[in-house]
Amino acid sequence: MAEAKRDFKQRIGLLDATMIVAGSMIGSGIFIVSAEITRNVGSAGLLLLMWFFAGLITIIAALSYGELTAMFPKAGGMYVYLREAYSPLVGFLYGWTFFTIIQTGTIAAVGVAFAKFTAYIIPGVAEENILLTIGGVKIAASQLLSIGVIVFLTYINSLGVKNGVLIQTTLTVIKIVSILALIVFGFAWGADADVWTANWKDGWNLSGWIKDDAGISNIPLMGLAAFSGIAIAMKGSLFSCDSWHNISFIAGEVKDPKKNIGLSLVLGTTLVTGVYLLVNIMYLAVVPLPQIAFAKSDRIGVVASELIFGSYGTLLIAIMIMISTFGCNNGLIIAGARVYYTMAKDQLFFPKAGVLNKYSVPANSLWMQGAWASLLCLTGKYNDLLALVIFGVLVFYALTILGIFILRRTQPHAPRPYRAFGYPVLPALYIATATVLALLLLVFETNFTLPGLGIILLGIPVYYFIMSKKDATVKVPGS
Repeated sequence: MAEAKRDFKQRIGLLDATMIVAGSMIGSGIFIVSAEITRNVGSAGLLLLMWFFAGLITIIAALSYGELTAMFPKAGGMYVYLREAYSPLVGFLYGWTFFTIIQTGTIAAVGVAFAKFTAYIIPGVAEENILLTIGGVKIAASQLLSIGVIVFLTYINSLGVKNGVLIQTTLTVIKIVSILALIVFGFAWGADADVWTANWKDGWNLSGWIKDDAGISNIPLMGLAAFSGIAIAMKGSLFSCDSWHNISFIAGEVKDPKKNIGLSLVLGTTLVTGVYLLVNIMYLAVVPLPQIAFAKSDRIGVVASELIFGSYGTLLIAIMIMISTFGCNNGLIIAGARVYYTMAKDQLFFPKAGVLNKYSVPANSLWMQGAWASLLCLTGKYNDLLALVIFGVLVFYALTILGIFILRRTQPHAPRPYRAFGYPVLPALYIATATVLALLLLVFETNFTLPGLGIILLGIPVYYFIMSKKDATVKVPGS
């Protein structure tokens, strides 16, 4: 029964925790989604505003979230907070959605992005290279590469948290330095005053870019079209800011968690928001707005890098994004498995997920997550996976921050080493914003958000089925 005595080891300091926050946020989004944002809002000022607003509400969420991490400094993160604030059912619905689409879908999307940019260096792994067709499902070389990365990182993290954290800190430092270098060289070598002036000619007009046989045109957006454009634009910037809370899932392995988790959340989200804004300002100084909007395959990072570095630009940006997405997926894989571990301890997930191996990590949980994420790599493209994920994310973020209000009423005397900054105004602002954006996506991105909502609701009968099985195994005294 040696397994029962194993517990998580507190080996993660503030620097590593901050790098997990930042590294999990910075993946491929900053190099891709600005194209979709520009197509849907049309102007330089609104492009920056979408990134600023996404960063701002993420920082607000992090400032509020710190109260929950300080109250419950244990593995499981949002699953634990929702369980304590509402009920085991709500906690389970988050854990269920987290496993089926949120975390695994994000891991798959980032894996797909890794493969997409690897194809610049190794053309044989391009998404156009179809290796196999099974029952109408086409399996491309890029999908197999995505799966290979997930399997490799899952294996590395099954050998101990120190291995994963070392990779995370190293790669996050490398990618932040390389992104800052891209920004500096962009302004120094690629900036064009004429491009900057032209991009800001109608700097705050809400409009949409359209490309057809007649060429490229820009049309004003009003009414429902305006709401649709903003919703789709925010989807991308919010997804690029997502996963900021992953450090809370591994709270049991953080040194002085009551202090360091909240601090790492604020430091990490603020750092990433600043970097994102600087990158987009650089884009606007280097690339004409129509080229941002219609960058090939939305790879605006490649377009900017080619204008800055010439023929070497594609190679440099591909390597940078490969490092970025590899490190991002490592952080996602580290964090996600701890949620299923905690759920298993509550008898709401596969029992084997609640077992730590000899390295004090939930290896079974890691491999279950890796297997499902690998399957999702075969189901869709980057933007499809992105849209599927972000709706569920917004729903549960809003519920979690609302949980602060509920817990202050239901557990008024519970220790709170840290209290939400700006309470109640800032947490309420976040709840309102996340709710509105989720509703807008539900209306304007129904192809993806309705399946996401369906998966969340499917968790209700699954929960009661699990509970009925638990009740059936309870022996009646004296029987």
